[in-house]
Amino acid sequence: MKDINFGFLVIDKPVGLTSHDCVSRLRTLLSMKQIGHGGTLDPAVTGVLPIAIGKATKLLSFLPSSKKYEGTIKLGIITNTDDFEGEVIKKQSLPTLEEKDVYECIKSFQGELKQCPPSFSSVHINGERAYKKARRGEKFKLPSKQIKIHNIDLINWDNENGQIKINVHCSSGTYIRSLARDIGEKLGCGGTLLQLRRIEALGFNIKDSITLKDLEDGFPFIKSPIVNPIKVLSHLNNIKLTLEEENSFWCNGRPFIISKERFISKKSIFKSQSEFSNDFILVINNNGSLIGIGIFNSEDSKIYPKIVFNAKG
Repeated sequence: MKDINFGFLVIDKPVGLTSHDCVSRLRTLLSMKQIGHGGTLDPAVTGVLPIAIGKATKLLSFLPSSKKYEGTIKLGIITNTDDFEGEVIKKQSLPTLEEKDVYECIKSFQGELKQCPPSFSSVHINGERAYKKARRGEKFKLPSKQIKIHNIDLINWDNENGQIKINVHCSSGTYIRSLARDIGEKLGCGGTLLQLRRIEALGFNIKDSITLKDLEDGFPFIKSPIVNPIKVLSHLNNIKLTLEEENSFWCNGRPFIISKERFISKKSIFKSQSEFSNDFILVINNNGSLIGIGIFNSEDSKIYPKIVFNAKG
């Protein structure tokens, strides 16, 4: 990892640390300040925490937004935080449930739906985080927001202990704690999140992750786990510039015309004028290195610099 200052790390976050704790430890380890994370995880949640190194922090918003989790729901218990970190406010006996009943219930949450975030969450209410108001004992109701559960599967139904293990692929902004609460409510006995692990986020998978301990123990001799941004941004179209285009236009922040044949496309961006749109484009230099993000304007066939890593001046 010596002299590495641009790219992404995939950390397997342990229990007990905040996402910011992980960033702080990496800033110390790498002796640099420009480090950020994507997709905040609660201290009790483990798993994929994408870390941007150096100028890659400017690329976090361009990463794929969906996430995947494995979690366990405990039925018959309701807490004020919708997980086991909170205070138990109610206990209920479990109804007689067959595996098919549990399966049909969780599958009913698949698709687009309105979800109410937990009271103990980072959602803003009049400029203040909801969890701060909740800690003071204030009563309030957060507005529901549109989310999407791309897929939800039953991994295991533990009838004896009233525990449901699920696998969830969802949109950004989905609260698995709220999902646990709502599943328990629909089954008529209440429920709370017992355990949660994120296995995929922002295009990164748990199998590609490294623990903080292994990173710290192996530094600086460990094989570099840095991920090239081009790899994780492969869902975007990209274009390779000539040396003249890079020096005369791109480095100076000037737009320039590009032909259709030049694009390495993942999707069609050349729409009719009635379907005018702007699309983000990965811009690569003649040596194969990422030099920024551009916006393609299909109306005038020009690329406009959005993020320029090798700007002149």
